[in-house]
Amino acid sequence: MPSMSHDSEARASFRIDVPAEFNFTRDVIDDWANKEPDRLALIAVQPDGRTVLRYTFGELSTLGDRAAHVLRARGVEKGDHIFVQLPRVIDWYSALLGAFKIGAVPMPGTTQLMSKDQAYRINRAGASVAIVDDEGAERLDRVRADCPSLRALFVAGSSREGWIDWRQALSEAPAEPAAAARTTADDALLLYFTSGTTGQPKMVQHVQSYALGHEITARFWQDLSPDDIHWTVSDTGWAKAAWGKLFGQWIVGSTVVMWNIVGKPDLARMLELIGELGVTSFCAPPTIYRAFTQLDLSAYDWSSLRHCTAAGEPLNPEVIQVWQKATGTTPYDGYGQTESVCLVVNHPSEPVKPGSMGRPAPGMQVDVIDDDGRVLEDYEEGHIAVRTDEWPIGLFRGYWKDPELTAEVFRNGWYYTGDRGRRDEDGYIWFIGRADDVILSAAYRIGPFEVESALIEHPSVAEAAVVGKPNRERGQVVKAYIILAPGFTGSDELTEQIQAHVKSVTAPYKYPREIEYVEELPKTISGKIRRVELREAE
Repeated sequence: MPSMSHDSEARASFRIDVPAEFNFTRDVIDDWANKEPDRLALIAVQPDGRTVLRYTFGELSTLGDRAAHVLRARGVEKGDHIFVQLPRVIDWYSALLGAFKIGAVPMPGTTQLMSKDQAYRINRAGASVAIVDDEGAERLDRVRADCPSLRALFVAGSSREGWIDWRQALSEAPAEPAAAARTTADDALLLYFTSGTTGQPKMVQHVQSYALGHEITARFWQDLSPDDIHWTVSDTGWAKAAWGKLFGQWIVGSTVVMWNIVGKPDLARMLELIGELGVTSFCAPPTIYRAFTQLDLSAYDWSSLRHCTAAGEPLNPEVIQVWQKATGTTPYDGYGQTESVCLVVNHPSEPVKPGSMGRPAPGMQVDVIDDDGRVLEDYEEGHIAVRTDEWPIGLFRGYWKDPELTAEVFRNGWYYTGDRGRRDEDGYIWFIGRADDVILSAAYRIGPFEVESALIEHPSVAEAAVVGKPNRERGQVVKAYIILAPGFTGSDELTEQIQAHVKSVTAPYKYPREIEYVEELPKTISGKIRRVELREAE
């Protein structure tokens, strides 16, 4: 089946009709189950990377019903917040689908959250229920007394004193359909805590129509149709999971792949699975693609793969070229946030400009503006922002319980993303960096990404992060933190070679005057480089 994203007229005329009432579990999962109960919805790869379980829409619908019965039996009602901290397992889906059905509001959290992180989220949102794995339960027990709003505790995959066994409860619950809560398109759907490159995480609460907005993500960025098998590499606690393994994919009717990776991912096995499972569409953060390029990509089966996407931060042109040569596919950058669906996309039917995020997605008015909301000329640096005169579907309405911050980002008829960029004459948007990441050196404004892209082209550089280091004469100088590729050792000679390389491929004033070789880079739980931590170290 041809994808809609290849039809320019369809893209231009694409609209999502938002109904007055919407319930994702009822209107998508149950609907597929009624029409095609045996349609494959999920391929769940177990931790060993070999065992594979498969679930149909009919089976997911039943799981959602059982979970809804379990939650209602414990007094969970529409609008209640549920803290969910589960790995890439079927329990994550049963928890969310059951919560959605009764109108409760899941709060997905990454499995890396520690006790204090759990307590902060539960107390900030007033969560009444927690559904976690055994490791999460052990951590939560340490702060349980400090979380007075909690009324019910579920643990998935084990038995634990004081906790209800989630899987056992589901097995004992009725399999008959559960009545769906009456939820309007503007009722709360789920709550995310941003990964927070600075300060405490902010609460981003999305409404029911957010799920519908991800049809844009699935059709016009991931290029999906009902015939596709899509794999997004992401932790279940990231908003990226909503982007790639839940809403848009199942609205379209695609099959989702999920591998419950424990510990450090086996990259070689990941590439093998693409061929073995017949994955047609693949999405991963730039850190994964960069790591892939350190492997012999010619050794893998790419016959099923026809489309790739990357998100989190722009993908370096050098990595794109290596991937293209090996697989015959181009990783299409896209742009969005925890606060939104996909805002800017590279369309499969349009030329890719390596390093650019693409053009605004259908239905999105995204531009580069100044502090006063005026649209800037081509190539002028400014704020990447989304027009809100007609509210874009999938864009959050504000930071929950934080009216001051909400007023700061919504002004002049725009949502200010906090990112800076430029727009070229063809309407492509180029990411420069977070507003506080831009380096000011001797009157020059330098975006860290463009320097990092130049660095990554050098064969010795596996990964790089660039920040501004205070300097009396220049205000700031460019400093690079570099993880070396296998076979290279840091030295003064190598530093000079890398500096010369940067000068040869970009404006010389951007070259890193200091280079520090490191074993790892600080990152958020969603895999983004924490440049703020590197700046503070200076």
